Amino acid sequence: MKDNTIVTHTGNHPYDNHGIVNPPVYHASTVLTRTYEAFLDRSNAKVRYGRRGTPTTFALEEAMTALERAHGTVIAPSGLAAITMTLSALTEAGDHILITDNTYAPTRNFSNKILKKFGVEAEFYDPAIGADVAGLIRDNTRLIWTESPGSQTFEVQDIPAIVQAAHARDVIVVMDNTWSGGYFYKPLDHGVDISIQAATKYIVGHSDVMMGTIACNEKTYAKVQDSAGSFGLCAGPDDVYLALRGLRTIGVRMDRHNDNGLKMAKWLESHPEVIKVMHPGLPGSAGHELWKRDFTGASGLFGFVLKDPSRARLSALLDTLKFYGMGASWGGYESLLLPNSPAGNRTATTWEPGGQTMRIHVGLEDIDDLIADLSAGLDRYSAA
Repeated sequence: MKDNTIVTHTGNHPYDNHGIVNPPVYHASTVLTRTYEAFLDRSNAKVRYGRRGTPTTFALEEAMTALERAHGTVIAPSGLAAITMTLSALTEAGDHILITDNTYAPTRNFSNKILKKFGVEAEFYDPAIGADVAGLIRDNTRLIWTESPGSQTFEVQDIPAIVQAAHARDVIVVMDNTWSGGYFYKPLDHGVDISIQAATKYIVGHSDVMMGTIACNEKTYAKVQDSAGSFGLCAGPDDVYLALRGLRTIGVRMDRHNDNGLKMAKWLESHPEVIKVMHPGLPGSAGHELWKRDFTGASGLFGFVLKDPSRARLSALLDTLKFYGMGASWGGYESLLLPNSPAGNRTATTWEPGGQTMRIHVGLEDIDDLIADLSAGLDRYSAA
């Protein structure tokens, strides 16, 4: 099946549920067994306790496994929970891990604070390192963490080259695949062992649910699943149901994000107040050739840099925009715009763009309305 068919039909079993199209929402803690013999044999039952999953959970796992072309998927109650569950499952005291320097800040914080406390050393590397990551691998390196593109500065990593170097030393590769929604990029097809998403973003798509997914190959699935169960983390059935509902329309949404985002990026590229645009789909943008080789489209999230920023100028731009909110998340149907400071989240590289870094999420609104609104905001920025 192609992706749009997968997200429409996988995880749905109507004729197991009285012909009902969407999987029912099972609220459960206790699950009863009818006989003592069945109770003794309950370890073989798929549904045996609410925390371990219900048919609602299994429907989302099945659909995400198909979309990400994985062996199995573990559901987490947030994107950060998916990150911490994976890192905890795959490391132990004395291990060394490599993490891309453009990583999502909470990944860095968890590695530097929590994993360090338990004897795991995190080393950060230049996201553009490619095959040269081989020179950083030690005998005790267990994992290489990638994020492509990075969610603040949008460098595209050479994932196949990193995978080849890692697997030559029996090192696991994990990728934060949230930017593509699992729709425009298939990490496991490129040799990655685990693809993580903050399903809060494009899977849910409506800015109303926290959710994480961990799509694993056969080598890693049982270990991640067992560790996640030991932590006792589970997603509520209502949230899972809403994630499933969002997933059904990811194809049409991602196509609109792709088109709107590229049109916006091209318009910003020619604006006199903009120093540069960081959008992997733009020719000449950093990582464009890798993006063109490996991805089938672009999401609505990218960055740009403004000239000569000041607090007053940023207020003039942002405070009266009609169609853009200022919020830390992204991946919903609505557009967002906010300033950010990636420089403070770097140790292996530097971020000196020569102006104010901005992160924009281009939503599903009419692109002409979005451009007109931002154009008026940038006029205010110039006037201020």
